[in-house]
Amino acid sequence: MPDLSKTAEPMVVGLARAGDEQAFTELVRRRQVLIRNLMQRLSGDRELARDLAQQVFLQAWRDIGKLRSPDKFSAWLKRIAVNTWNQHLRKHLNQKILDGDSALESPGLRRQPGMVVDLESALSTLPLNVRLCVVLAYHEGLSHREISTLTDFPLGTVKSHVKRGSDRLQSLLADYQGASND
Repeated sequence: MPDLSKTAEPMVVGLARAGDEQAFTELVRRRQVLIRNLMQRLSGDRELARDLAQQVFLQAWRDIGKLRSPDKFSAWLKRIAVNTWNQHLRKHLNQKILDGDSALESPGLRRQPGMVVDLESALSTLPLNVRLCVVLAYHEGLSHREISTLTDFPLGTVKSHVKRGSDRLQSLLADYQGASND
């Protein structure tokens, strides 16, 4: 069994596309933390994030033969992750929540003056589509156009979601500017 840990990713992807399970295992090893973290940011639930990440990699294994360009593996995998997240939402949440028509503040987070809110709690207050756009913009470093392509949201919608979400997070996390590390 060759050691693939130092092999360039496009080569490993090519081997996995040809059905090499060891190569795919190497791709999972390289990307599992990133995908799990993405799902954690979207869901706010560590166990759910693990389950969703596993679903992403199962789908990737089933479809890797369809990937046309090994250089596009990262974007392709993110697309599967976003699709997996959206499928989860369609199964478990009603359409009104999914559409993000609810207020920005979640009723579960009641801030007291001076209360420091962590990023996970702050993200959980955002409507789901807003959260998706914010996470893809700031956690994944995607441009508005890339997010639009990935999510099938109109570009203007992506821009307003990122702006609205960023403003809300900035407000909620403002207390960190004055907080000390005790």
